[in-house]
Amino acid sequence: MFYFLLKYVLLGPLLRVLFRPRIEGLEHVPENGAAIVAGNHLSFSDHFLMPAVLKRRITFLAKAEYFTGSGLKGKLTAGFFRSAGQIPVDRSGKEAGKAAIREGLGVLRKGELLGIYPEGTRSHDGRLYKGKVGVAVMALRAGVPVVPCAMIGTFEAQPPGRKVPRLHPVVIRFGEPLDFSRYAGMENEKAILRAVTDEIMYAILSLSQQEYVDEYAAVVKERQAESGERRFPRMPLS
Repeated sequence: MFYFLLKYVLLGPLLRVLFRPRIEGLEHVPENGAAIVAGNHLSFSDHFLMPAVLKRRITFLAKAEYFTGSGLKGKLTAGFFRSAGQIPVDRSGKEAGKAAIREGLGVLRKGELLGIYPEGTRSHDGRLYKGKVGVAVMALRAGVPVVPCAMIGTFEAQPPGRKVPRLHPVVIRFGEPLDFSRYAGMENEKAILRAVTDEIMYAILSLSQQEYVDEYAAVVKERQAESGERRFPRMPLS
């Protein structure tokens, strides 16, 4: 109930007024039945802008830290994310990937939309990074289509570290659903999972026109932190 209150009354209309997002390809999102919406992840704002423009409810797998904060702020944040339909997933340890897949498959078995950021974390510099294969595992096990999605302009509106977003044009672009039924029963084949994931990331890249990096974002972040390197994002031409 609170999800739809946020979407249609409290938050959704405000986001539409402030950002005036341009929506492209919304007809590619299935009107019913289970499906995965896989997108790039540029900003904290992504969590709210995409659900605000979709006609259907969508559930995202969110990092557990959003649900474990202390004090009043932590409780309010956790309550907000739960009410907004987010599922906490612990991203640390060997069982993290299995937990995310288990939770995601639970959403899909109910015939709902599942939102996934295959990069596994927000881009720290506006580039698109290598996708993790969990999205492929879920797509093949559940036998559902994957709708690629590109968030454009949200990095400039709210880059990492910025608490209050600035007003900036935003485009949310959905691509045609990707059908992987030809790989049914092959979800344990590493080469197949990598190929499916790369196809999904290429579809996102085609929509977003970002610079692509064939490395995991978390690995690059860690390396840059250790070396003290700071990469300034390549800003799009106006």
